[in-house]
Amino acid sequence: MPVTHVQLFSVPVSDQDRSLHFYVDTLGFELVADTAMGPAMRWVQVRPKGSATALTLVTWFPTMVPGTLKGTVLETDALENDVAELRAKGVRVSDIEAAPWGRFVTFDDPDGNGIVLQETAPTQ
Repeated sequence: MPVTHVQLFSVPVSDQDRSLHFYVDTLGFELVADTAMGPAMRWVQVRPKGSATALTLVTWFPTMVPGTLKGTVLETDALENDVAELRAKGVRVSDIEAAPWGRFVTFDDPDGNGIVLQETAPTQ
């Protein structure tokens, strides 16, 4: 199967405007699309700047309950600075933890979807 990359994945949210604000204004993602899909649906797509993979902020999948997505991992090369910035913006961020592969923190988006912000240790 010749898959070339992950294009996007869906994040279940209860309020697309609130989530859009969080991912763009708080996390610094870029807005890719915000398009009406009908009278009560929008396609809201965001991604980290320069990333090939995007997130869609969805409200219309009955089996995807807001706040149930856990383990989305974001990579950084400035963990302390990013943690300080997130805390200054009011995000509750865990303490930095060390692992053999690097360091990380965890936090939630406004709906409780769990996010890991990690800084992978350089390979030698």
